[in-house]
Amino acid sequence: MWSDAPRIFRHGITASEASGRTSLDSERRRTLKRAEPNPRPSAAATVYERIRHLILTNTIPPDSKLNIDGLARELGVSQTPVREALQRLEGDRLVLAKQTRGYWTSPLLDEDGLDHLFEVRLLIEPWAAGAAAVDRASNPGLWLTREIERFELDDGDGLPGEALVRHDTAFHMAIIEAVGNPFLAEAFERTHAHLHLFRLYTDDMDSSVTIEEHRIIADAIARSDARAATTAMRTHLFSALHRFGRGLGGSASNSQLHSITSSVLGLERPECAR
Repeated sequence: MWSDAPRIFRHGITASEASGRTSLDSERRRTLKRAEPNPRPSAAATVYERIRHLILTNTIPPDSKLNIDGLARELGVSQTPVREALQRLEGDRLVLAKQTRGYWTSPLLDEDGLDHLFEVRLLIEPWAAGAAAVDRASNPGLWLTREIERFELDDGDGLPGEALVRHDTAFHMAIIEAVGNPFLAEAFERTHAHLHLFRLYTDDMDSSVTIEEHRIIADAIARSDARAATTAMRTHLFSALHRFGRGLGGSASNSQLHSITSSVLGLERPECAR
């Protein structure tokens, strides 16, 4: 008797209904596929990237007025995506909106600005490196090592530029995100540290120094050595401050950051910063 029962009792739907549903599901998938967003970037996103590149490479000089109509003509777009791009760049702190005076590129960091930026980084990143090393479940050591290898194979031409900044940004953000604290990640991102530091790169900066310092940090984190990771990150940041201080045309040894950091953290500044 059970073998003669309608299939709706055994499987929930009859064979004919199943066939019809399969057809409907196939049509639904085709419809959804057609409705998927175009993967190509929008005009506003493209314009944002192009203007951002011009600012980061100082093709548009720091502290310069931006002519919206001129940018629109140069980029071959209307003024609308240019305005949208400038609003995003204002969020990146690469552009300033001056009341009644329009949009301007932000000035380069001066020595005080560089000090303040690294003071924040020295408060956050050494601790984050140690914390990331402790948690074996989210330990990013292997990923950090592979990122260094990727840079050396694909981008490591020894020349300062966007490739090194992309690597540097990815490396430091991976450590921050490994801590698993969204408030920390947001605070770090809001500094836009790498965007501003990129504008201070000089032609004689050697990426091999940065990469070797990154390798020491990655190795300490991979070994779950929190103390070594903290020390390596702190040393790296002081070394970077020294390099970027030269990019300002001055010497990092004249900076007040070292005394500020010592008073806040109770630390002696590393030999590389003396």
